[in-house]
Amino acid sequence: MLVTDLASKTLAVKEGGTFLYTDLEGNLDHGGDYGLGLYSKDTRFLSHFRMTLSGRDPVLLSSSSERGYMSYVDLTNPDLYEGERLAVPQQTLNIRRIRAINGRMFERVRIKNYNAAPVALDLEFALGADFADIFEVRGMTRERHAPADPPKVDGKRIEFAATGADGARRVTLVEFAQPPDAVEVDGDLVRVVFRLRLGAYQTRLIGLTVEPIVDDERPGAIDFDVAIHELRRSYEEWERECTQIVTDNELFNQLLDRSLRDLRALYTETAEGGVLAAGIPWYVTVFGRDSLISAHQLLSVTTMPARHALELLAARQGTRIDDWRDEEPGKILHEIRQGELARAGIVPHTPYFGSVDSTPWFLIVYAQHLRWTGDLDFAAKLLPAAEAALEWIDRYGDLDGDGFVEYQTRSPAGMRNQGWKDSHDAIVHADGRLAEPPIALSEVQGYVYLAKVRMADVYRALGDDRRAEYLLAQAHELKRRYNEVFWMEDERYFAAALDGEKRPVRTIMSNPGHGLYCGIVDEDKATPLAKRLLAPDMFSGWGIRTLSKAAAAYNPMSYHNGSVWPHDNALIAAGLKRYGFARSTNRVATAIFDAAIQADYLRLPELFCGFTRRTPNRPVSYPVACSPQAWAAGSPFLMLQAMLGLSAQAHLNLVTVNKPHLPTWLNTVEVRNLSVGDSRISLVFRREGEITSFSLLSREGRIRVVMEE
Repeated sequence: MLVTDLASKTLAVKEGGTFLYTDLEGNLDHGGDYGLGLYSKDTRFLSHFRMTLSGRDPVLLSSSSERGYMSYVDLTNPDLYEGERLAVPQQTLNIRRIRAINGRMFERVRIKNYNAAPVALDLEFALGADFADIFEVRGMTRERHAPADPPKVDGKRIEFAATGADGARRVTLVEFAQPPDAVEVDGDLVRVVFRLRLGAYQTRLIGLTVEPIVDDERPGAIDFDVAIHELRRSYEEWERECTQIVTDNELFNQLLDRSLRDLRALYTETAEGGVLAAGIPWYVTVFGRDSLISAHQLLSVTTMPARHALELLAARQGTRIDDWRDEEPGKILHEIRQGELARAGIVPHTPYFGSVDSTPWFLIVYAQHLRWTGDLDFAAKLLPAAEAALEWIDRYGDLDGDGFVEYQTRSPAGMRNQGWKDSHDAIVHADGRLAEPPIALSEVQGYVYLAKVRMADVYRALGDDRRAEYLLAQAHELKRRYNEVFWMEDERYFAAALDGEKRPVRTIMSNPGHGLYCGIVDEDKATPLAKRLLAPDMFSGWGIRTLSKAAAAYNPMSYHNGSVWPHDNALIAAGLKRYGFARSTNRVATAIFDAAIQADYLRLPELFCGFTRRTPNRPVSYPVACSPQAWAAGSPFLMLQAMLGLSAQAHLNLVTVNKPHLPTWLNTVEVRNLSVGDSRISLVFRREGEITSFSLLSREGRIRVVMEE
């Protein structure tokens, strides 16, 4: 993969399980160095798509994919010649490419002649499809690859097709709205020509659709205008059903609006239900951990993604021991793939279960969903899945019976590291040696602690006090042992993990910061932990690094060993508030907000490099970060919820506000249409100096709002 600022050089358009990833001109050049293409079901259905004017590349004026389902590219012409004669002077044509995805990809090309005289030109398209699996695009190689069929042309229709190792027939069907003047098959490419004659100031439209088809499964046909109308209405409904948040900081309002629209773009309907896909381009699929954390971040805004994720993941919960897929009974999946390599059994992602933290996060979100919705019927319906998850934690998650949850891959095609920092070198000792599994991660013990504490709430709500007390006793013992075993007194910090020989991984990482959010950290250890997280070696000025600048393995350009992740910072910021460090919460939130201001469209990327902030520099982009990405988009909502101190217990008809504390760049925050159980409330928070107060603006239902001390 070429190291480049990927996000700022690409346009991403997505709806459902189909997405288009192009360069800024809207072209695909055999996928390029960035994995460009039109994808569906983990397959690249269009790898080459290039538009030229009389053999020359148009000149880019501007482009945008701010709307997740739609992109615009405005171009103009260079000088176009017929032989030695200048046929069209430069910058006298405007070419606009509009793309949208709704079941298929729609493109409408509008060419406007601004000359006072007629002009003639050729509008040319070159198209090709390699049907590469997403794993191949990302660098996986294999010895055998069945060749694609020769392209077929029938009037205004072009068909690319291939039969995969899984036996599935994959077809890319390209159809132009009007017959082209010439079509030529050139190897695996098809070249299409429209010979245009434009009168003075005349406009022409050329339309086409590209439809990815697997085994003859096709959506119903709709035209471009209907597709756009449906998409626009869907986004409006999504935003209308969510909590509305309005502040006196217009840039922060734009960040929240952008994040909400990006999350709608990432929301993906699958055969098994809807879920937040993890990110474009690499992770447009079901991810257990990512889908759950993103849905959790959004609970104060909308509970629908959490409900759908819980239903889908419960339906695909592990039921047996399968080493190839790292599956065990009760375990929540890591990732599902639908491409050729997965379906043919070449990779184990059908689904793959190599995640140590998806299962406790399933329990956290399950319990938190009840706290926000009060839906006891739903809780009862999914209780068997929750109980199976608890059983997995105690029976399979704790490999050696020491009370801590560890991971160790059994699959020959599995992942070495199975926490959220899942790159091969992410868990590393202070001397630079990789930690050997089985590995007990610091943050995972926090997740398990919070899962059991919150599950005790569920059992109480369902009338099972005995089970609740049992889980609380387990959680209390885990907390005691965690603070005893993971604490490094000489560092005044927690170990990032225990390795396979139970040696502490003494490298200073961000992982233990999640323990603040989960409440597993003893009060006397919270202050030194919080101070170190914001010390110069950890805090870059743009956020908290994943790994200390002083560590042997530090690399600010790495994926997990020194970079800054917004979701990591959001969980830590919320945890700092939990322990009373409101100013520290605001400091982290301010850094992430400042980074967002510098991003294209105010869109927080998956991560960025961990270089120290220097005025007037921008955050340094990570080469191949996903953008948009779900838990990055969800981060502003979790941080704002922490700053406001909002929490809910819908089954008790209660909303609590715990010491709200707004940063200096926020004076007023209105939270409208906040849904808690069957009730809705609107609140306003106002900052005056160091004091943040709140008022109840409206209330529908029996909900009580209480200031929590």
